[in-house]
Amino acid sequence: MTRARLVACAVIIVLLAACGSTPTSSSSLPATNLQPKGMTITGVPVIRVVDGDTLHVNVDGEDVTIRLIGIDTPETVKTDSPIECFGPEASDFAKSVLDGQQVTLEFDESQGRTDKYGRTLAYVWVELADGGRALMNLAAVEGGFAEEKQYGPARFAWQTELRRAEDAARAAGTGLWGACTS
Repeated sequence: MTRARLVACAVIIVLLAACGSTPTSSSSLPATNLQPKGMTITGVPVIRVVDGDTLHVNVDGEDVTIRLIGIDTPETVKTDSPIECFGPEASDFAKSVLDGQQVTLEFDESQGRTDKYGRTLAYVWVELADGGRALMNLAAVEGGFAEEKQYGPARFAWQTELRRAEDAARAAGTGLWGACTS
C-alpha cells in the first residue's frame, strides 16, 4: 500500500471514529455566568429523555413532561414522521447531558406554562459538579443539536442568546448545520 493510501485510510478511520463518538456529558458542559431570568424550581430529578427537546422530570412525585423553550431539534419519535437528519445525535446529546441529573426548571411568563400538547414549557439548567450550572437549551444550540425557534407571537427571554449561538453554529458548520443539507 502506498504512503498516500495509508494516510487516506488513517484519515477515514479518524473521521469515522469521530462520527460515532459519544456526546458531551453534563460533567463536561461549561458552566456559564448566566442566571435564570424567571421563576425557577430547583433540584428536579430527570426521569427520562424523550428526544433532543423533550424530557420527563419528577416534580413533587408527579411525572411532568417538559418541552424546552426556544429550541427545536430534528424529529426522532414523532408518530408518522421519518427520523430527521441529526435527530439521533440530538437525542443522544440530550440523554448524555440529562440522564440521571438534577436540574433547575426556569419558566418564562411570555411563553405560558404549557404548550398545545399539555407539556410544561421551561428552560432546563443542568446542575454541575463544581456547583455551577449550564443552560441546556443554549448548549444544544451551541453544539448544533438544535435550532433557535420562536413558537407563537411572543419573544422569549433567552432568544437573543440562542440566536447568537445558532448564528455561530451555522457559520462554523457545527452539528446539524454541517451534516444536513436541507
